[in-house]
Amino acid sequence: MAKKKRDKKKLIIFSIIGLVVLGIAGRSFMSRGEKPIAVSVEVVTRQEIVHKVTGSGRIEPERNVELSANISALIMEISVNEGDSVMVGQPLIYLDRTRYEAATEQASSRLKSAKANLAKVTAIKQREDRLFEEKLISSQELEAASASFQAAEAEVLTSQAFLKSAMDDLSKTSLLAPTTGIVTEIRKEEGEMALGSMFQADVIMSIADLSKMEVNVDVNENDVVSVSSGDTSEIEIDAFQDTIFYGVVTEIAHVATTTGLGTQDQVTNYKVKVKILEVPDLIRPGMSATANIITDKREDALAIPIQSLTVRPVNSEKNPAKNGESHKRDEDQERPQKVQELEELVFVLAQAPGNVIREGVLLEADGVKEIKVKEGTQFVHLRPVKVGISSETHYEVLNGLEEGELIVVGSYRAISKDLSHNRSVTMEEFSGDNSKNNSSRRESTE
Repeated sequence: MAKKKRDKKKLIIFSIIGLVVLGIAGRSFMSRGEKPIAVSVEVVTRQEIVHKVTGSGRIEPERNVELSANISALIMEISVNEGDSVMVGQPLIYLDRTRYEAATEQASSRLKSAKANLAKVTAIKQREDRLFEEKLISSQELEAASASFQAAEAEVLTSQAFLKSAMDDLSKTSLLAPTTGIVTEIRKEEGEMALGSMFQADVIMSIADLSKMEVNVDVNENDVVSVSSGDTSEIEIDAFQDTIFYGVVTEIAHVATTTGLGTQDQVTNYKVKVKILEVPDLIRPGMSATANIITDKREDALAIPIQSLTVRPVNSEKNPAKNGESHKRDEDQERPQKVQELEELVFVLAQAPGNVIREGVLLEADGVKEIKVKEGTQFVHLRPVKVGISSETHYEVLNGLEEGELIVVGSYRAISKDLSHNRSVTMEEFSGDNSKNNSSRRESTE
């Protein structure tokens, strides 16, 4: 009996000790909090930020003239080949003249006949005028003579117009170069019919000045608003690898071109022309090119890497999100959560839990005093920022950060999802000058 009492007493003592151990372990676990997240950090520095708008397109001559016939006739001779240089006024194409020479001769004969008739009618009218003055004929006969004279004059004018038209058609049987340049394309051969029309041109030859070239690129509707005439551009031509050419924006279309209208792939672009300042040798119309148009530039701007910027609901530090998921829609719910107002922010490295600095004002966050810190643990503070222009790699910071502070730049999952205010972290990498770290510590003491 005594032995059972002793065993029961030992069991109670061991149970109490176990509960104490569990309590201490639980408190230790609560003190440590969640497992620290591994992050990469970088020092906030100043640098030049250049904002570029990119568009792809093709190289075209600034001036490209398509030569076509105004009359219909057989092509008798083409005096140049593709690639030949031509001067303005130089004969290029000869058409069959036979029909138009005959029409010219016919119009000329008609004019001679009309002039002869006018001479006869003029003599009759002069005689009738004298007879009327002597009162030998009536006024009716005089009026008839005047009418015949006016008709003869009109016939001469009509014949002159026919002759002018026939001579114009005859002159068009020789096609002359309208501009100085290079023959870039010949679409017809000798013996084929040139179909002259006032409504649809039958192009025979193209002439372009290859010393003056431009890039016609498509710029998205979201970017074209920042492009202005005169903006400088860096041009990359696919045929000239590892070479940058420079140009200037000369024209921005006012009418959009839309592809995939009415579908999910609908895209609206605007044509932008970029003049190439120094045209390279061997360049050809139709080559593919990309224009990086410089729309804005900031010297000595406070800059952060693009990947460091993320969004969270406004005042999210007052209600920390578990695993950073409060700003995402719950896909398992039938109806989406209420849309929350979001703010742009970065995560600043600190040595201790602290409060949020928003627009230069230190605010209070819930539960900061209750957080127990293990020595050597590092944390991140949520920091709302306002950004300006961006380059391919960095944003310009307008306010919210100071030079020398340490911010989180990776990983993508940590920044976009896992991190929250006062979350413990461990550093994987560090980029920057260690001498600037002190300024990033100031926040942790507040």
